[in-house]
Amino acid sequence: MREGLIPTMLGTVVTAAGATMRGIDMKKRGMPRHEIKPMVAAGIIGFGLAHVVLGTIDLVKDRR
Repeated sequence: MREGLIPTMLGTVVTAAGATMRGIDMKKRGMPRHEIKPMVAAGIIGFGLAHVVLGTIDLVKDRR
């Protein structure tokens, strides 16, 4: 298995989960600033995107 593939896949799944949480919250209540759930969803999205970026870097470095 190529190095970086697992972090990239994990990041994609985590980003999708965070985006889903964010979308569900926005449909229900709009964008309330005083609740913690939108901040958690944004953190999950960021965590997932970081894994995608780091995994992609590993995949690209592995080709050289």
